[in-house]
Amino acid sequence: MAMLEQRIQQQFFDSADLQYQTAESLARPIAEAVAAVVGAITAGGKIMLCGQDGGEALAALSLRPEPRELQALGLPGDLLILLDPAARSTEATLAMVRAAHGKDMSVVMIAGQDAGALRETLSETDVLIAVPHERMARVLETHLLVLHALCDAVDMQLMGEQDL
Repeated sequence: MAMLEQRIQQQFFDSADLQYQTAESLARPIAEAVAAVVGAITAGGKIMLCGQDGGEALAALSLRPEPRELQALGLPGDLLILLDPAARSTEATLAMVRAAHGKDMSVVMIAGQDAGALRETLSETDVLIAVPHERMARVLETHLLVLHALCDAVDMQLMGEQDL
């Protein structure tokens, strides 16, 4: 039992270590993503999220990872937040990015460490937040923290909420 408990504790330590190590390097791209979200909303655009639902009470839509919805609903000035923890540059992911660009939308890509080909697909106005870890569990945990930090900063900027 002690060995099992040590393994469980190690999961917590590994997660905390990664979050501590990436706090500084991810702060800038998260701040850039906040600027993109706030800019889209204040200019009358909407946020489209593909991958996971968010809790924002703003003009936001959750899409399936399929370009047709984006092509039907996306407008210039809207923003696509695309979650791809594996960052394997699948054709579906690349198609979503191309569809967003085809609608004059910007993209915030929240990915894992293997985001190489995605970097080439993104434009200079897009934002890439790549979590540098090989284990999917650590990447997903950090993505959740990234999303919480993003929502908190957007709330602070748009609604003046100061509580952490």
